[in-house]
Amino acid sequence: MASILSVCQGDGASKTQVVYQVNLNFHTVNRHLDLLLEKALIEILNGPPKRYKTTSKGEKALECLKKIEAIYC
Repeated sequence: MASILSVCQGDGASKTQVVYQVNLNFHTVNRHLDLLLEKALIEILNGPPKRYKTTSKGEKALECLKKIEAIYC
């Protein structure tokens, strides 16, 4: 989830970019994107192609996830 949030920062990312940069398959990435959308951690930017962008709430969640990772790694 943290990797997807990271990839979608800035100008956002297409589903294909997420799949390749996070090393997931299309079936798996759909479930993750749906959950992140449901929790308002990412949003959809319309236009060809559809892009996913990390929201401000997602940015805060990513910061928390990085802090947790720093503690346990």
